Amino acid sequence: MFKVTPNPPITDPASPYESPDSKKLHEAAERALDHYLGPPTAEIMAAPYKPNKLYMTDPEADTESLLVDASETLGSATVMLHNHAALVEGTHRKTLQGIAQVVMLAELAVNRVLDKLVPTE
Repeated sequence: MFKVTPNPPITDPASPYESPDSKKLHEAAERALDHYLGPPTAEIMAAPYKPNKLYMTDPEADTESLLVDASETLGSATVMLHNHAALVEGTHRKTLQGIAQVVMLAELAVNRVLDKLVPTE
């Protein structure tokens, strides 16, 4: 019986790196892969972390003051949510009431911590 395909099959003898264009494309692809998938460079690792100070609280603030402020903020958020829920009907109203309840629970938790930190007489 006669084989239709030669043994071994004929392959393209040109390497993908034979032409200058293919070398440039390969090098560009390698650079892109190294950039996105390679290990971080030393200059990135050496840079110290500097937090954004735009919304940073006073580092000198004591725990009680921070908890009082958090409690007042959560209380205000609850009132705003209830006021807005009064203007809305249907499922959106129930969603706002649910969010208000979650915020109120957070306010209660903060108040509980505040009570344990500074016991009232």
